[in-house]
Order: sequence, then C-alpha cells, then structure tokens
Amino acid sequence: MGFSDLTSAAGLEALNTFLADKSYIEGVNASQADVAVYKAVGSKPDAAKFPNAARWYTHIASYSSEFETLAGDKAAKASDFGPEAAAAPAAAEEEDDDDVDLFGSDDEEVDEEAEKVKQQRLAEYAAKKAAKGPKPAAKSIVTLDVKPWDDETDLDELLANVKAVEMDGLVWGGHQFIAVGFGIKKLQINCVIEDDKVSLDDLQEAIAEDEDHVQSSDIAAMQKL
Repeated sequence: MGFSDLTSAAGLEALNTFLADKSYIEGVNASQADVAVYKAVGSKPDAAKFPNAARWYTHIASYSSEFETLAGDKAAKASDFGPEAAAAPAAAEEEDDDDVDLFGSDDEEVDEEAEKVKQQRLAEYAAKKAAKGPKPAAKSIVTLDVKPWDDETDLDELLANVKAVEMDGLVWGGHQFIAVGFGIKKLQINCVIEDDKVSLDDLQEAIAEDEDHVQSSDIAAMQKL
C-alpha cells in the first residue's frame, strides 16, 4: 500500500518509523524515491515529534538542485514506497509468536500446575528481555562542507571555530581543505551525531554564527552507523 497522506500525523509517524534505521527511502543513496516522498511531505516535519523524518527531510533538501538528475523513476509517487515490504516479515513474526503460547491453551484445564508453568514462562521471558538491555543510540556519520567568504579567509581559524561547536551527542572527526576555484578552498569535515540529540539545523546555525569566516555550510553526505 505504501505511504499515504504524509501531511497528517499518522502519515508522518509511519515515515518516522520507516526511517528509524535508514538514511534513504530506497538503497544507500538519494534517488527519485526520496524526491517523491519529499514532495509529498511538503515541509520539514516537527523534529521533536518525528526526529527521523526531520533528519531525513533536511538531508534530502540538500539535494534539491539535483532532483532532476537523481536515479530512479521520475514518475514515481510516494505511495509506491513505504513499510509494506516490512509488513510481511512482521506478520510472519506475529504468527511465530502465536505459535509460542506462553500461557497455554485456553482449552487446558487451569490448575495449580498450569499456573506454575505460566509463571515460570513469564519469568523466563522477562529475564531474556532484561538481558538484552537498552537499545544502543542511533547514530549517523555526517560530512559537512563549510565555505569561507574568499581566498583571504583564515582557514585554520575557521576550522578551530567549527570544532569549538559543542553539543551533547556530537563528536568531530577528520577534515580536509578542498579547492573550489579562484584560489578559494572549502573545509570538508566529518562528525558523528546521535540522531535523537543533535539537530543538523541547529548544528549548521551554530557554525554560521562565525560570520567572520563562514559564508555557508552544506550537508555533503550522511550515512547511518
């Protein structure tokens, strides 16, 4: 059935859940599938309510000038994509759960022995669930392009100011200076973020506060870890 009414809370919740472990709608690169869903969403989702959808929307927005050249079917619709492919395994898992009757059949006589077995199975199930512990935080590696004003901008100071930006869930990584023409070089820098803690919009706004050195910044690449 695919995505439907991505302007509604229910539609955005479905998209947010779908993107919990994905950076793109299909595959590992931006495609016409992302373009179709992006256009159906229309505007950036509320990051507080739909963090995965908001992260994805911001990332795909950085490709807006390349929408026409991205791979895939340009006639594709948002309804052509979505969680239906995951529905079949989920249903199978549900059937498997039905096969494992923790409490015994309703037709069995409820007696003291059956109650003991029930409690034992419940305890085993709870112990197994507790042993798994909390799920690890979802993280992404992001590559940012930070552009200076001109060829006279001090790139070492620019780099220092970018790395001075601190956020809970943000770790800066390696960097390089890449020539873009006319003697100007841009800073390309990697960072790892915890998706639930770091908003890329907030991060770029913090970088832009260095008005003496930073002209603009773009998300060059993003991949879930």
